[in-house]
Amino acid sequence: MFIVVGFRCCSSFIIHSLTLSFVYFAKALSGSYMKSTITQLERRFDIPSYLIGIIDGSFEIGNLLVIAFVSYFGAKLHRPKIIAVGCLLMSFGTFLIAMPHFLIGSYKIETSVRPSVNSSNTLPPCSSGSTVAGCERDSSVSMWIYVFLGNVLRGIGETPVQPLGISYIDDYAQSENAALYIGCVQTISVIGPVFGYLLGSLCAKIYVDIGQVDMETVTITPGDARWVGAWWLGYIIAGAITLMSAIPFWFLPKSLPMPLDKHDTSCTPEQARFIKDSPKMEHKFRQEEPANLHQMAKDFVPALKSLLGNPVYILYLCVTIIQFNSLIGMVTYKPKYIEQHYGQSASKANFLMGMINIPAVALGMFTGGVAMKKYKLGIMGAAKFAFGTSLLGYFLSLFFLAMGCENSKVAGITVSYTGVESLSYQERSLFSDCNLGCLCSRREWDPVCGENGISYVSPCLAGCTSSTGSARNTVFGNCRCLALADAQPGNLTATPGQCPRRDSCDKIFPYFLALSVLSSFIISLGGTPGFVLLVRRITHSHTLTGIPAPIYFGAIIDSTCLKWGYKTCGGRGACRIYNTSAYRIVYLGLTLGLRTVSFFLCILGFAILKRHIKQEEKSALTNGSAELEALKKEESNSIHCEQFILALDRNPDRETHL
Repeated sequence: MFIVVGFRCCSSFIIHSLTLSFVYFAKALSGSYMKSTITQLERRFDIPSYLIGIIDGSFEIGNLLVIAFVSYFGAKLHRPKIIAVGCLLMSFGTFLIAMPHFLIGSYKIETSVRPSVNSSNTLPPCSSGSTVAGCERDSSVSMWIYVFLGNVLRGIGETPVQPLGISYIDDYAQSENAALYIGCVQTISVIGPVFGYLLGSLCAKIYVDIGQVDMETVTITPGDARWVGAWWLGYIIAGAITLMSAIPFWFLPKSLPMPLDKHDTSCTPEQARFIKDSPKMEHKFRQEEPANLHQMAKDFVPALKSLLGNPVYILYLCVTIIQFNSLIGMVTYKPKYIEQHYGQSASKANFLMGMINIPAVALGMFTGGVAMKKYKLGIMGAAKFAFGTSLLGYFLSLFFLAMGCENSKVAGITVSYTGVESLSYQERSLFSDCNLGCLCSRREWDPVCGENGISYVSPCLAGCTSSTGSARNTVFGNCRCLALADAQPGNLTATPGQCPRRDSCDKIFPYFLALSVLSSFIISLGGTPGFVLLVRRITHSHTLTGIPAPIYFGAIIDSTCLKWGYKTCGGRGACRIYNTSAYRIVYLGLTLGLRTVSFFLCILGFAILKRHIKQEEKSALTNGSAELEALKKEESNSIHCEQFILALDRNPDRETHL
């Protein structure tokens, strides 16, 4: 019988672990896909980075709305079905994010390039400026609200997955194996971001209005700052996968079989009763009892006060908030950093994140889980291990500050029209003697690359007076401004798009990738021990980590913008070009600064945690001594009783005297 029950318990546990892993995969895929579409959403809705940060942080807003109730009430109700409902909400939210694409018109680009040979645009660039669509005020200006609300729903739906799913493992797995199981689930969940970023890479290559426009008429390439990929397509795919992940949880039982002989087959009934009455087992058996919502609500506030009164919890909460603010801010804008600083396309940046960075994180998490099981790390051991790996990764990350590239040469923005470097950009600096006779707009962004290696904001501002060809094969001729920066001017031609980065930047980029992989692996080594410390020592906790980080990271990145785009009906749009040196300093500096603060708090946390453990050990020792004395007294009473019975047997007449 024990063998049958044990087999059922093992099979049910494996099914739950596999199902939970699939949910983790699905939610991680959609979450990472959101990160991969940051620049696509900026350009499609013409919004700055800080607003994208608000959209990205709305996921944690959804978390925050229900986390306290889910963590407390969810463990007492039907956990698998609650997780299934959460998956349905995540799926619906993901579909809602894609909805704006089907509600707004086609994507319009400011350009001086003729889309085809038969185009009616025959005016020379110098006299016409760019062809801009007329002002069409519609609801598209607020379509990003759908993305915001969809991400909030995703956050609400994701909330029960981690605390309830992981508590299932922690409840029904042996203590020495729980870390390994959690490590495996987290490792599988990290595969999700691999596919999420690869999906982002694929969709970024596809034009946003694919199927609605003739691709021969599209005048920009994926490397252009105005390019928008098929961002909506990935959300439909991610939503469908999340929807499928909800199905198995509807058929899982409320709790898994848990025979007492799983812990010790040699237990007597009295010992089994003692195990059942212990605090941890009492919690497990209590889950089988019918839930009393009134009583649960009554106990909620005292439980919350007890949790917030735990100094170890509060300090660890602060460290977690700061560390994850640093991590989330860095991860959210890392693809954009690769795009802007190293001149890579959004598609390639997402591909590198998915194929290089994320596998290193997965390997680090799994290795950390194996190390914790092999060396049987306790609470202090897990804390020290997580701290040590994070500190080593911090020192390696300092080298990123030295891996910088120079700003792209853009006339009137980063260099003067004579080619001299100058970052004192003002709108009037876009004009020079070479283009004063042209009817140029200072707000447009339609870059061309001159044969002298300098980019110009538009063919008009480059002083070009003629053009041949169409679409991407257009060549602008007689660009007078090119002569100012070239001592021996050639034929003064320019082609659509910015000039490529310098060779020195291309040489630095592989070293950046190698260091990124190494630091990601080392930091991730402490991921599983740190998570187990959170689950076992401090119950269940979700924090405010993801709400403010993308917002203030986005705001500080916006402060480095040199040239903003403008909406067709007025108003500032998305940034077109950044001061890459300033971008590197504020982006990396903020990331490392937050981690520096967290390390000081960690040192204080070690002291409090060590004292807390000593107090518990002392309390356990005192309680153990009291229990031992009670057992001795009970044994003594038993001996006296036996002696009394023997005395009665030997002299029955004594009973009357007694």
